[in-house]
Amino acid sequence: MTALTLSTAAASGLRADAIVVGVAKGAKGPVVALGAESVDKAYDGKLASVLETLGASGGEGEVTKLPAPSGFKAPVVLAVGLGAVPEKDSAYDADTLRRAAGAAARALAGTKRAGFALPIADAADVGAVAEGALLGAYSFDAYKGNGKDTKAAKGKGKAENGAKNGKAPLAEVALLGAKPRDKAHKAAVERATAVTEELNRARDLINTPPNDLNPEAFAAVAGAAAKEHGVKVQVLDEKALAKGGFGGILGVGVGSDAPPRLVKLSYTSSKAKKHLAFVGKGITYDSGGISLKPAGHNETMKCDMSGAAAVFAAVISAARLGLEVNVTGWLALAENMPSGSATRPGDVLRMYSGKTVEVLNTDAEGRLVLADAITKASEDKPDAIVDVATLTGAMMMALGGRTFGIMANDDAFRTSVHEIAEEVGEPSWPMPLPEHLLKGMDSPTADIANMGERMGGGLVAGLFLREFVGEGITWAHLDIAGPAYNEAAPFGYTPKGGTGSAVRTLVRLAERTAAGDLG
Repeated sequence: MTALTLSTAAASGLRADAIVVGVAKGAKGPVVALGAESVDKAYDGKLASVLETLGASGGEGEVTKLPAPSGFKAPVVLAVGLGAVPEKDSAYDADTLRRAAGAAARALAGTKRAGFALPIADAADVGAVAEGALLGAYSFDAYKGNGKDTKAAKGKGKAENGAKNGKAPLAEVALLGAKPRDKAHKAAVERATAVTEELNRARDLINTPPNDLNPEAFAAVAGAAAKEHGVKVQVLDEKALAKGGFGGILGVGVGSDAPPRLVKLSYTSSKAKKHLAFVGKGITYDSGGISLKPAGHNETMKCDMSGAAAVFAAVISAARLGLEVNVTGWLALAENMPSGSATRPGDVLRMYSGKTVEVLNTDAEGRLVLADAITKASEDKPDAIVDVATLTGAMMMALGGRTFGIMANDDAFRTSVHEIAEEVGEPSWPMPLPEHLLKGMDSPTADIANMGERMGGGLVAGLFLREFVGEGITWAHLDIAGPAYNEAAPFGYTPKGGTGSAVRTLVRLAERTAAGDLG
């Protein structure tokens, strides 16, 4: 993990490989942002014009390197674009700072130390720059080179992030303008470090190939982290699942040689007044089962456990932050494979709730494991349940690759979750649960079918899950199918591959619940 320090040093005197400054897009060309005054002065006040000569505009994420001025101990100045100049010169929003810091950190791969002289007005800005830099510096290289670390996921902690066949991640970031003795600044960095370390652990899990991360291995990783951070862990294996009547999880996992698991992670605070339950879909590989996915749709299906990875990271983050709220995480883990023992289209499963489900499509498996876990989570009578899942291609069709959908049985809670997601920089959109779509899941054989109308398929899946939420419990469903795995080029602080989508939303939800901001 990239080290992060607070520094009051002048940019000119910092021993580093590069100094990072912000540049915005003004009406008449690039504008040097606050925090870079001393750097601009060293260029005789002409840094903006030099950058413009080099082709820089200040556009978001744009990176321009130039030789440092005479007298600087760092040899390079890196200017990163912040986008349009804000109405108030110092009022860059938090995610603008995160994205800029992330882009700079990615561009500085292979260097040991960099000083970030980005606009910092308060502790929130310190936290945003810290998060962006630590997330942007992430890389997953466990399977490159001599292969000594490739078993990292098998219960021995997360994979190490270090280059074996390429540039190592930026090793250290010094936040210039932040105050090492300021309690708020220190707290912001400590929070950013805890959350980003766990988010990056989630990314590691998502990126780990399924031959090394099956349900048992995932459960082992979760158990080891839980014990390290004082979180109680309970793992139900295939025998316990059968004894308990978890027909959904067993029905999905029965076709694989790697049996399913249901993991319960419990973080408790003696000062808690509220209890949140997070439920994550953890399909460690999804072939589609008997309803086999077509060619070209299998290669990234190791990411189908991204919801469980997000829940795992959020619970451990809550423990590390010592939040005054009880948080329970449920990881519904299975591998969906075709075989002679696999569930067939037309089979009927008896769920943990007692309801029966006619399986019309074995590739609609995520809702089956989630339904059992949601029912189980409801038994603890939490104040709210939030499930997270790479659930439907339909949600990707509706919202694209960077935005997740939010459905809920309570409009006010859905609005709150949406506001929180936007606050932490995770694009999302509130989606409806139209009652008329329930009719499409009528089954002549069972209580409900696992498929309904094709149009609005993401909403149908949400309606299915709602059927398994305990009476009187507030619930929200996050369909992260789009943003969970980035197949395009990296951008901002988002890498190619697993992203850790929804982790920061869940953590902020827990923080606001602990503070009493959600009623």
